[in-house]
Amino acid sequence: MTNTGKNLVAESKKPLKFVVEGKEYETFDQYITGAELKQLAGVPEDVELYLSIRKPYHDELIENTTRVNLARPETEYFFVKRKLSFTIAGHPYVWYKQFISGKQLRELGNINPEDEIYLDLPNGWQDDFIDDDEIVDLARPGTEHFLVRRVPQQCVIYVNGREKVWNKRTITYEEVLKLAFPNISTGTVAYTVEYSGGPHQNPKGSMSKGDMVFVKNRMNFNADGTGRS
Repeated sequence: MTNTGKNLVAESKKPLKFVVEGKEYETFDQYITGAELKQLAGVPEDVELYLSIRKPYHDELIENTTRVNLARPETEYFFVKRKLSFTIAGHPYVWYKQFISGKQLRELGNINPEDEIYLDLPNGWQDDFIDDDEIVDLARPGTEHFLVRRVPQQCVIYVNGREKVWNKRTITYEEVLKLAFPNISTGTVAYTVEYSGGPHQNPKGSMSKGDMVFVKNRMNFNADGTGRS
């Protein structure tokens, strides 16, 4: 066949249409793998993907390495049988696994690192704070709704009973000492720092050199010298 003939054949081809998870795609490639289908639709590779088959026959499981012929007469429909729906700040999302971490929620919802995530609890109960390392079970009854709350940029804290304005979400041991003792000298006295009234990440406790804690409005810090180091 001449080059002109080959070009005419190529031009006569129409794009092949297929559907993955309700969204239509087109390609000029006759074959596509399960892994490529999942990548197109944003489905994790370890999730089972199926090709819809007319009843009474069973839907076909498409493995990651399976090559599917898209040139068959009818449009091929691919789908995931098990998926879980939830919302972040009112926006709907779909997840293909039973569990999701706070970090994954933050990445999925493009949530500012300075903002906090809460699981909305009904009937007047206190919403559940979701730390980045916390794992949430999405398979529980009902739809999970996650709230995003902006942490104020400026808050008031109390250091040794004195009111201080703080403009960061965190504070270090060294910063507490500077607020408590503006003229502090290093290497002469060992100090203890106790705090209370903090946020969910660190409601109360003690700090030592190099430590950092999250700050909450009206949080209390007490710094005291304990003798020579």
